[in-house]
Amino acid sequence: MPPFSPTDYSGLDSLSTGTLILDAGRRILYVNPAAETLLGVSGVLLLGDDAMSVFERSPELLAAVQTACTQQETVIEYELDVVVSGHPPIRLSCSVSPLDKPEDAVLIEMRAVDPHLRIARLEQARLQQEANRELLRNLAHEIKNPLGGIRGAAQLLEHELPRESLREYTQVIIKESDRLQSLMERLLTPHRMPRFGAVNIHEVLERVRSLILAETPSMSLRRDYDISLPEIRADAEQLIQATLNIARNAVQAMHGQGEIIFKTRVARQITLESRRYQLGMRVEIIDNGPGIPEEIREQIFFPLVSGREGGSGLGLAVAQTLVAQNHGTIDCESRPGHTAFSIFLPLPG
Repeated sequence: MPPFSPTDYSGLDSLSTGTLILDAGRRILYVNPAAETLLGVSGVLLLGDDAMSVFERSPELLAAVQTACTQQETVIEYELDVVVSGHPPIRLSCSVSPLDKPEDAVLIEMRAVDPHLRIARLEQARLQQEANRELLRNLAHEIKNPLGGIRGAAQLLEHELPRESLREYTQVIIKESDRLQSLMERLLTPHRMPRFGAVNIHEVLERVRSLILAETPSMSLRRDYDISLPEIRADAEQLIQATLNIARNAVQAMHGQGEIIFKTRVARQITLESRRYQLGMRVEIIDNGPGIPEEIREQIFFPLVSGREGGSGLGLAVAQTLVAQNHGTIDCESRPGHTAFSIFLPLPG
């Protein structure tokens, strides 16, 4: 078989999608003109360079390359920061695919993130949050008063029963009423107005980490913090509750056996509540569990939607509402073996 030549992929020159090809040693074999434009670098300067060095400040992209090679499947990252040495970061969506020719090569396709599409997604999330809040209020209103009546009647009935054995049944009614009352309190919790103050996000994550380890010592919890992140104006207790809900969901999905990563990074040029921020914060809760079932992926933030048998479906709905009250948004991407919830919050500017 003749040796590979970059001209073998010259047909990719006319693509509007930025395209790079890496060889088995992760050296850059090919860069098309669209990739040169996106990255702001001449392809001639990149050819033959070690991609691990060129993109050393793009850990998400390098992780996608590693995953694609290890699992021999295409990895898609819808939004990530790509940094070429000496150049500012660029927000891109990337697809990384293993190739057969040349052997163990990798194809990277890059596209600029459409800001209008992201704004539309954020607006959709905002409307969803409003629907969540309205449904929660209606549920609480409809259930709370009858529930109190049921519990009170059961207590009165208990005093009238002639035999102790019969009181077991009234105790069931009382205990189940208390359980539903607790559920109502969880429904109403997000509607407390936030109390803003200076918050160190890593203190929030450390609190959640200690709670999860206390509840499930078998879990592996790893930190990947950007310690240069400044304090933000937020409600610490609400952020703890939101993050804890997400982390507990992950623990339950993995039955207490797996790894969760708490990761923080700067997010550049983000839109939150229809407002553009030059700098924001991205907090990720990543797990290596089975992933979210495809049939409910688009509805996971709606109340009463759960992929777990016996789940209330409130944890993520509450988390989204709490984050929204702190002027942030939550996003999620999931596939088998990798689920990442990203919380975006504004940084003081």
